[in-house]
Amino acid sequence: MTDVNLDSTGNITIALLPQDNGKYICHLSSSLSDSPRENIQCYGQTKEHAIAIALEQLADDYRKIAEERQNIAWDTVERSNSGEPIAKHYHVILHYERIAEEESKFEAMHNTIMGNTVVENANITVIEIDPDIPIEPLTRSWD
Repeated sequence: MTDVNLDSTGNITIALLPQDNGKYICHLSSSLSDSPRENIQCYGQTKEHAIAIALEQLADDYRKIAEERQNIAWDTVERSNSGEPIAKHYHVILHYERIAEEESKFEAMHNTIMGNTVVENANITVIEIDPDIPIEPLTRSWD
């Protein structure tokens, strides 16, 4: 893995702006020295929805940065002195969103899971990690 020395100091501030229609705008501003952008503004159905969208956009920015800074060729295979491939550890993050018009929440989830377009159309980030890093994959909400 490539070592990167980041001088990342500052804060991330979240402000919620209620709208006349009962919805919210989440304004996320960052003073981090390595921030990909200073401001993110997202509209949401509720406070929580607006915050979730803004944080997801920030997370997407940082996932891209983390992956790009490693500068790992997709098809590179490192080999040991004996010629055996060296298995590495990767944190694979799959992010997919869609607007579903369905009869129920169950149908929206079920029809999303059943479609193969989830993987085909998802943003997939692959970040090489140390084997002992304590990262736990997210579990499904219905588990």
